[in-house]
Amino acid sequence: MTKQESFKRRIRERMLTTGERYAEARRMLVAQVAPSTTTRTWVAAPELSDDAIRAGTGKGWEEWCALIDQFPGRADGHTAIAKHVHDNLGAGDWWSQGVTVGYERITGLRLPHQMPDGTFTANKSATVAIEAEELRQLLLDDDDRAELFPTVATELKSKLTAKAIRIGMSTGSAIIRLEERSGGRTQIAIQHSQLPTFDEVEEWKFYWGEWLEAIAEAAC
Repeated sequence: MTKQESFKRRIRERMLTTGERYAEARRMLVAQVAPSTTTRTWVAAPELSDDAIRAGTGKGWEEWCALIDQFPGRADGHTAIAKHVHDNLGAGDWWSQGVTVGYERITGLRLPHQMPDGTFTANKSATVAIEAEELRQLLLDDDDRAELFPTVATELKSKLTAKAIRIGMSTGSAIIRLEERSGGRTQIAIQHSQLPTFDEVEEWKFYWGEWLEAIAEAAC
């Protein structure tokens, strides 16, 4: 089991125990990842752990954040911060990028999955033992689609002949691409865009993961 899968399992376990929604359960677990000496709220966890960044640079995340906070040019964006970290704070080429991205995530300057217009996009994919045309027809038909999405109101946004199926969801819209694979299988790729917050990305990624699992189970 990968670290990401293990973390998602912990989120599900917390949801069952506390009754929290996915985003809140994830936020609480992310907070536990931050060093015990943290004095700030992390908007999002960096990709590198505190131990990893300390081993590579000699400083932990709290130290790096405090140093970058003192840099007047941090408002000029990623390139300016990375150059400062490299030229003035002694991080190597690779580590200066890692430190900068981690700082941006911790402070909310740049969140994962964020688009230039400020909205967010969630992606999910899986290969399922179902015929592509069969699933396509279910998605295009209003009644069948209602059964595929029993808890979410949907609206078909694309033409019936479109290769990629666009569906309006309760929040944002999803493009579903179906690619036929050997053995009667289909690769399902979902891109859910126009999400207003980072928390919604995590909630919808969780939703689509559960949806793909349900499709796989129903096809068996």
